[in-house]
Amino acid sequence: MREALFYSSHDNLQVSCHLCPHACRIPEGKTGICGVRQNCGGTLMSLVYGKAFAEHIDPIEKKPLFHVLPGTCSYSVATAGCNLSCRHCQNSSISRMPSEQGIIGGQQRSPESIVEAALDSGCASISFTYTEPTVYFEYALDIAELARRANLKTALVSNGYISTEPLRMIAPHIDCANIDLKSYRDEFYRSVCGGRLQPVLNALRLYKSLGVWIEVTTLIIPGYNDSPSELRDCARFIMSLGPETPWHVTAFYPCYKLCDAPPARADTLARARQIGLDAGLRHVYTGNVASGEGEWTLCCRCGCRVIRREGFRVVENSLRSGSCPDCGAGVAGLWS
Repeated sequence: MREALFYSSHDNLQVSCHLCPHACRIPEGKTGICGVRQNCGGTLMSLVYGKAFAEHIDPIEKKPLFHVLPGTCSYSVATAGCNLSCRHCQNSSISRMPSEQGIIGGQQRSPESIVEAALDSGCASISFTYTEPTVYFEYALDIAELARRANLKTALVSNGYISTEPLRMIAPHIDCANIDLKSYRDEFYRSVCGGRLQPVLNALRLYKSLGVWIEVTTLIIPGYNDSPSELRDCARFIMSLGPETPWHVTAFYPCYKLCDAPPARADTLARARQIGLDAGLRHVYTGNVASGEGEWTLCCRCGCRVIRREGFRVVENSLRSGSCPDCGAGVAGLWS
């Protein structure tokens, strides 16, 4: 175990965790909502430091990050635990393991060994993904600092449920992030995810102001967050971050505790994409379905196709130093 960052102590050996907006007040011997930060005699400890539950080599496009080193691989790492309780969690066997089963699995892996494995595998980056990186903050921070020294890019794939000071601490060591904007309705966050909307909006603005490249993902769940009015609200908010901000609208498939909703149809995603484009966003992508143009990166000035993808595979990349080969317009992203 490793002593956690961002907590304060109270009488009767209680502690308050300040890592995320839940601000859990934790009695001695108990954990917070995430299930992986435990009060041990008045000291808050991370139960997952160095316990990698998953290590995989993925295309960076799988995160999804479409404007970061296209066609490269990212060494992807996760521990158990999450600070939200989404009914539609696609990785519930890992994220809910501590809170629902009382188990924290994983293989002991030092930050140094993770970076060495990423280098040996030829990956261009390390991604903190699958579960929520916020709950293994100390581990991710140490890996990210070492990765930077090794000239590896670093990526967070996150629900955005993090407090201001932790985000300010880790941001200098993070190059890019894909953040879920699960809905633009607070009621959805409360009833489906066990969280609140406003802290996610605050985090997205802060990521942007701190210079982290951001892409946003919204999983479209029919009957829950797919109304045109809500999608327009999502698009307008993302526009406030900058029209260059990519928005990924991806298809829901029934899973975990949300099996009563049907899968999202391709035409629903196409409608969501058009709403984003109509709002002024330059790059809106459809995911989890075969969608042709919905996976391509187009020049926002002349419409030239500069990157063609099939699934998570780049089959054509005609960018020249981050610019369109036809008209020379710059395409925002991290290209080298």
